[in-house]
Amino acid sequence: MKTSEYLKELRTAMAATLVLAVILCGAYPLAVWGIVQAIFPNQANGSLIQLRGKTVGSSLLAQGFKGAAYFHPRPSAAGQGYDAANSGGGNLGPTSRKLIDSVRERIALYRSENNLTPASRIPADAVTASGSGLDPHISVQNARLQVPRVAKARNMSPEALRQKIDLHTEDRDLGIFGEPRVNVLTLNLDLNDRR
Repeated sequence: MKTSEYLKELRTAMAATLVLAVILCGAYPLAVWGIVQAIFPNQANGSLIQLRGKTVGSSLLAQGFKGAAYFHPRPSAAGQGYDAANSGGGNLGPTSRKLIDSVRERIALYRSENNLTPASRIPADAVTASGSGLDPHISVQNARLQVPRVAKARNMSPEALRQKIDLHTEDRDLGIFGEPRVNVLTLNLDLNDRR
């Protein structure tokens, strides 16, 4: 290959690289960003929840709530618990002695906290961490089992709390995927804001 042909091919390759870089690294991401900002602005910006002008969380990420007056989220294996910068599951298999022991401990704690009998069935989401460790939802059954504890701590009627649970229950995705679920953060914030 002659030097002039080589330089021509090199210029063509560099021009193609530059054009593709502008399109794929600039124009395309900018177009996608603009479209999602126009169509789904809340989701595109992290589904942040504002309370009195301050960001208090995201409806997409779990936060740890402790104490009898709060509904408790799923257990978390993310970092030291509910660490969004360290999302991930525990990576323990169903035959792992460590997993079995930790689930047994969580079952005993859940029954104790919620004053349940040893025969009470405990929902799986109450004692197992989600794959990300940051699942913001619990099952409706899990929320309803926590009602007596929260009602007593907040001096509320169980019926009023069940209505709050219904208010914060999200339906199946597209009406068919998954199960109805309760967003713990929005539910607890609603209870805190109650006057």
